[in-house]
Amino acid sequence: MKQRIAKKLETELKSRQPNRKGIKKDQKSRAIRILHLIRSAVHSTTALGMIRESSNSNPFKILVSTILSQRTRDSVTEKVSNRLFEKYEDVASFANADPDQLAVDIRPVSFFRQKTKNIIETSRQLIERHQSEVPRTYEELTELPGVGRKTAGCVLVYGFGEPAIPVDVHVHRVANRIGLAKTKTPEETEEALTKLYDRKYWIDINELFVAFGQTVCLPIRPRCKICPVKVTCKYYRENVRGKL
Repeated sequence: MKQRIAKKLETELKSRQPNRKGIKKDQKSRAIRILHLIRSAVHSTTALGMIRESSNSNPFKILVSTILSQRTRDSVTEKVSNRLFEKYEDVASFANADPDQLAVDIRPVSFFRQKTKNIIETSRQLIERHQSEVPRTYEELTELPGVGRKTAGCVLVYGFGEPAIPVDVHVHRVANRIGLAKTKTPEETEEALTKLYDRKYWIDINELFVAFGQTVCLPIRPRCKICPVKVTCKYYRENVRGKL
């Protein structure tokens, strides 16, 4: 009996030992469970997910679409992107586009004038510096106009199928609300999630967390009643449980 108890205590202690990144095994197990629960709750595809499917993961279309998507609703992003690429076929078409006309073409998105400048200049730099190809490193991508770390990460994930964790407002909110992170900025959230999840999970996190944040874990009045994550959610435990 004592041997069984001692073995059980030893197993529990080992599971709580931090790994080389300072994350305990039980934290990782919880994080993976949450990812599976979110997957079970998501029944929709984000705009970038739809664009990836329709364009066969065209990195340039993903790049332009992600620039368009900044502070813009998914439904608007997808519609404008698809219409844009019916008119402008390739990098050269965008590089040589008339700024006034391109601004009209993307007018439904937020900050369309600045995005017009960024898209044209980004296209020109792709021609001048990268042989009209989209680079596939954070360093090179973030040198392009209008491309921050989140946009670069989206290009890597949706355009190249490479592991990265792009963090937008949805990913940042969901991670902190559930209790996967305790951070103040998207950059800090990205760092926390990359430590918490092994690389094999990274490529799915943006798509799942964004779709989950758009349909279940809403910014205002999250739909906790139907949410499967509530069984392990920090927000639900501290603010909702017992009130539904």
